[in-house]
Amino acid sequence: MRKIRIAQIGTSQNSHGGSIIKSLKKQSDLFEVVGYALPENEREKFPQRMKDFAGLRELTVEEILNDPTIEAVTVETEEIYLTKYAQMVANAGKHMHMEKPGSQDPVAFEAMIETVRRNGTVFHTGYMYRYNPFVQELLAQIDRGELGEILSVEAQMNCYHPDFIRQWLENFKGGMMFFLGCHLIDLIFRIQGQPEKVHPFNRCSGLDGVTSEDQGMAVLEYKNGISFAVTNANQKGGFARRELVVTGSKKTVSLCPLEMYNEEEKLFTTRAEYSDTAWGDRGTSRDSVPQDRYDSMMAGFAAMVRGEKENPYTLDYELELYKLVLKCCGVE
Repeated sequence: MRKIRIAQIGTSQNSHGGSIIKSLKKQSDLFEVVGYALPENEREKFPQRMKDFAGLRELTVEEILNDPTIEAVTVETEEIYLTKYAQMVANAGKHMHMEKPGSQDPVAFEAMIETVRRNGTVFHTGYMYRYNPFVQELLAQIDRGELGEILSVEAQMNCYHPDFIRQWLENFKGGMMFFLGCHLIDLIFRIQGQPEKVHPFNRCSGLDGVTSEDQGMAVLEYKNGISFAVTNANQKGGFARRELVVTGSKKTVSLCPLEMYNEEEKLFTTRAEYSDTAWGDRGTSRDSVPQDRYDSMMAGFAAMVRGEKENPYTLDYELELYKLVLKCCGVE
């Protein structure tokens, strides 16, 4: 199997840059990691992340972009810089994995997408729930019509962040809805498509003097009813309550917890399915096989770069999703 020569641009304090580079190093049968670059003073800003790059060669952004033997790049800067560096990678004609969801400049994001479209290169984003085995199973069931007509999707992604992270959310309009809620909007959009109306409800709790929008909710209207996404950075036990509930005319499927760690620090999902109309129906439930969410995600990217698999999330999908995320954040 041909190894993909790959490099990483950037890391951050709160997103997945460290996990991605560690997954690339671990999957040495798929990737040859050429090196990494740390723009935007990241070495000084995130010294705790430097251990993630141990044993790798530090390069400049220009060295990565100008090296014709590097065919793929992971763009893992802070969210405010994502589209800037993604555009550089697109200009260089390289395949790209980009952390979600991009910066909040829709003109720049669309320009980047159009550059990728002209190049015909792979554009792959860090929406890790796309690789959750139970999410994939549920989407396949929906596509086959097994849930019947979809009536609603309820999605929650909560956690408890310390005050300095909650204050950092002020970098984005919509705060938590932009940072984590985008994962939920991706799921709703994939299942139901474009809503008829979007109602963003993003608020600041004021807890600990934080001034960001650290609580978010978006209500999406569809012809059969409403769906919603909720994300809260102040919820103790929030990780255990991350969930996806899809209600159809034939059955309901609940993924809750959407993720939870086992004793080996790998993530599994609990799935419940309900098709009986009895009030007391407990449905059937089972747990998924534990996995590292980033390994499956980056293995999928590798298959796309090698031409073994077509990305099911098209450029048009990614662009429309991005616009919908901005609407849910209250960005005009």
